Parts: sequence; structure tokens; C-alpha cells
Amino acid sequence: MPDPATQRAIDAVWRIESTRLIAGLTRIVGDVAVAEDLAQDALVAALESWPESGIPDKPGAWLMATAKRRGIDALRRRIALERKHELIAHEQRILQQLDQPDLVAQVDDVEDDVLRLIFMTCHPVLSRDARVALTLRLLGGLSTPEIARAFLVSEGTVAQRIVRAKRTLSEARVPFEVPGRDELGDRLSAVLEVIYLVFNEGYAATGGEHWIRPPLCEDALRLGRILAGLMPGEPEVHGLLGLMELQASRLRARVGPGGEPVLLADQDRARWDRLLVQRGLAALGRAEKLAGALGPYTLQAAIAACHARARSVEDTDWLRIVALYDGLAALTGSPVVELNRAVAVAMAFGPEAGLELVDALAGDRALRDYHLLATVRGDLLERLGRDAEARAEFLRAADLCANEPERELLLARAEAL
Repeated sequence: MPDPATQRAIDAVWRIESTRLIAGLTRIVGDVAVAEDLAQDALVAALESWPESGIPDKPGAWLMATAKRRGIDALRRRIALERKHELIAHEQRILQQLDQPDLVAQVDDVEDDVLRLIFMTCHPVLSRDARVALTLRLLGGLSTPEIARAFLVSEGTVAQRIVRAKRTLSEARVPFEVPGRDELGDRLSAVLEVIYLVFNEGYAATGGEHWIRPPLCEDALRLGRILAGLMPGEPEVHGLLGLMELQASRLRARVGPGGEPVLLADQDRARWDRLLVQRGLAALGRAEKLAGALGPYTLQAAIAACHARARSVEDTDWLRIVALYDGLAALTGSPVVELNRAVAVAMAFGPEAGLELVDALAGDRALRDYHLLATVRGDLLERLGRDAEARAEFLRAADLCANEPERELLLARAEAL
């Protein structure tokens, strides 16, 4: 068993190198499940070897060479037992590729492999939950227990999702490739959705004992930055990255000393991370230069930028935010976007105007059990001095809320009324 310092170093190397390792192996063997098995075999070898020999100067190259050796050994054993000529020929071709030395000139190929792996793990043939789990496992480097803790499901559930996802990709013979221009839009949309789902679960956890989960935000940001580097000409990639950078800049200010939620209006903006703000604004600028009409992520990033540029809630350009939400609502048709737009309208034109829009959304089936609808309505009623009605809304929101710190905040607001 490695000592704690070596274990931490190996864990760090794995987080950095595992994505490129699995991507490169998937290109060679054509099966993401086999590629991950080979990568895991290499990790086990590192855990056995590195505590004695030390971490090599090029750990990624060491892991790839070890994985390829393990793959060669396994294929040779299979070929020796196999009698089907077609399968033997196929595996001989893989064996030849595994036996080729890695060259420095293949760096571009490695980057292409990562991009192909991103599109593979986010393929529409998989369910949303399966895409998230497989992406975090293969691209985020998270273990099954880490994914289970992040999304508050059992390890068995996550393990089943990952196994089924890999089996589905294999049975559907999903190609290890970046889709052509004719289908890139839909496929890229699925990739961006997965990354943003991971980020949102870190930024505003849907359940559990923590209001935020910064490690998930960090994983999503890392994936977003990789994707932006690999696809520099896609405006929505930069739009999503800008949105995540800007929202992540507020993480430190979103919780109080005891981990309690701190709402936007009450946050100490001096605690916002100015470096992340600058990075977010720069990514938004790249998206706006590349785009004709702004896409949904770029519009959301522009809204986040209005908050980032304002010194206070009162100083915020709410009229511009309303206009941006108008565009976003027209583009998405999302009732959640309409609810957020109602909040902006209330800030720009007063709580009565906002409440009218919220009440119009009350019958929407998609928002029936959405605790933030009751939360927003309670907030607007409180601002209008209708305390009894506001208290009832906060209590209803608390009943619908699965996140414990947020639920306690809602109960406290009800109690104060």
C-alpha cells in the first residue's frame, strides 16, 4: 500500500492523464469498456511499482506503455484460444497497433482522441443519467463512489449505469469519431448539456446536506476548458465556458461560515473570484465574436456578465437582463427560463409586474413540483407586504425542496414572517 503522499501523487496523475490514456486506447481497441479495463490495469501496476521506483518523469507515457503491454498479453492469450479466422484477423490488426511505439508527433492525435471520447460518452444513444456517469468516469476521472456521492445515488446504481452505457456503446457500434458537420449541432448540444448538468449539480445541489459541491464545478470547468481548446471555432462552447467561469466566481460567497446558503442579494461581492470573472468575460467575448445569433449558453453567460460587472444588486443593469431573458425564452421555450425572466422583470419594474408573470406560470405542469416557483412567489409576496401568503409559499417550497441547507433557509424565512 503506498504511503499517503505517494497515493495523493498517483491520484493526481490519474486525474490528469486518465482521459488521454482511455481516449488513446479506445482509438486503438475500438471499445471503450476494454480501453478502460486496460487503463485500470495500468493504474494497478502504477500502485504496485511507483511506491518503490518513484513516479516516472513522464507518467502518462508510462501508463500508456503499460496498458499497451497488458493489452498485447491479453490479445495474444485470446488469439491462442480462438479459432475464428475473422476474429483472429481483427485482433491481429489491434495487436499491430498496440505494438507501435508512441511518437511525439502524435500529440495532435491525442487531442483528437479526447474530443472523440467526449462525443462518444455523450452519445444520444445513452440516457442522460448514463451520459453523466460515463463522462465523469472516463473524462472526469471520478471513481464510482465519488459519482454516487455527488448525485446522491447508490454506488450500485452508478456502477450499473456505467456498465450498461459501455455495453450500449459497444452493441450500437458507436464510432469513435467526431460527428460530421450535418449532425455536429445535435451531438454538440448533448455534450454541452452533460457538462452543464455536472456544473449545475455542483453550483446548486439538488439534494443532500451541502448547498454547493465545488469539486463538481471544478470537473465541469476542466471539461469545458478542454472542449474550448479542442473546438475553438464553436461559439456555444465558449458561451458555456464563460457561463460556468462567471458562475463559479461566486462560489465562495454563496455559503456562510456554517455552510448556510447566501443568496445573490446578500453576497459579499468582494469575495467573488475576479480571475474567474475575467476568464468568463473573455470566453463570452470569444463567443460573441464567433456567433451570428447568440445561442442559449452565450445568452446565459451575458446575463451572468451583467451580475459580474455590477457593484451591487441595485447597480445591476436589470433592463438588459430582461432583454436577454426575452431572447433566451424565445429560443428555448423553457418555463424555468420564464420564471427567471419574471424575477428580472420584478427587479426592473417592481414586484407586482413580476408576480403577474409568476402567477401565469403557476399552471404549467413542468413547474408543478418545482420548489423555486413557490420560492420566487413567496419572495415577491413578501416584498409586497403580503406576509401570510408569503409564509405559505415558503413552507410549500420547503416541502418540495430536497436540499437540506436550502430547506432550512426556506423554513427560516417562513418563521420570520
